[in-house]
Amino acid sequence: MAATLGGTGARVAGVAFRSTGLTRLEVSKIPHHTLTVLYGKTLRTLQKMPEESTYRQSAERIVKERLDLVTKYKDPVQLEQKINAGLLEEVILHAEYELMLARNFLEWKPWEPLISEPPPNQWQWPVRAVPSGSGKT
Repeated sequence: MAATLGGTGARVAGVAFRSTGLTRLEVSKIPHHTLTVLYGKTLRTLQKMPEESTYRQSAERIVKERLDLVTKYKDPVQLEQKINAGLLEEVILHAEYELMLARNFLEWKPWEPLISEPPPNQWQWPVRAVPSGSGKT
């Protein structure tokens, strides 16, 4: 389905299209190279995180799967179909966002313990009312 998207028509093997049909998202001239570079940077960033980090494990699995697809499928139409996440330009955008998030996680260190204990029931849903007489509003 992804191969049928695009503003000026379908992406056809060996034929570049002029527009993605998405505002402010230009057609990538070298999507395979761009994705290879982004995925490589993301993997190097993830390797700086603790191995037991849930985010690292999940992101690393997805990035490695996609990088394998990028190296296996040189035809953009086939690659779009195999990744199944929209146009390659959208996949590139998502890869850029994932790299930014991974770099932010290195700064934020969400795998470290909390600085202070969370309030009781902070992680409960739905939110329970505070008992009356507790002085809190």
